[in-house]
Amino acid sequence: MYVKQLIVFLENREGRLDNITDILAKNDINIVCLSLADTSEYGVIRMIVSDPEKAKEVLKAEGCSARLNDVLAISMEQKAGSLSKLTKTFTKANINIEYMYTLNSSKSAGSMVLKCSDIEKGYAAVKEAGFDLVKPEEAYAV
Repeated sequence: MYVKQLIVFLENREGRLDNITDILAKNDINIVCLSLADTSEYGVIRMIVSDPEKAKEVLKAEGCSARLNDVLAISMEQKAGSLSKLTKTFTKANINIEYMYTLNSSKSAGSMVLKCSDIEKGYAAVKEAGFDLVKPEEAYAV
């Protein structure tokens, strides 16, 4: 049960992020959550959107570098130690967490989007540890 994440690569210059958000808005695609990382020359936007396949298609049609990949969306309790329990789960299973960011769609407040070195092994580890996964349709909810 994986969630599709949209990844967009763009030059790190004025107006590029506005261009991406404008394309998505004009195509009625909601950005549920995002993470933006940059260097001096380029940026990487990672997003959960309401329609990942359509988002990729419309961005590519506009000449943007966009792709999809699978991530885990893990429901988290809102209490001290919850994130520590999650990170320990991955450490115990010898799985590297490559990055994570929060997911706050209408049905998944308090969840984390997580990319790990082995998604199948990560899925098994979080299930075994008793974490609930956010269903794709819940993650994409507007």
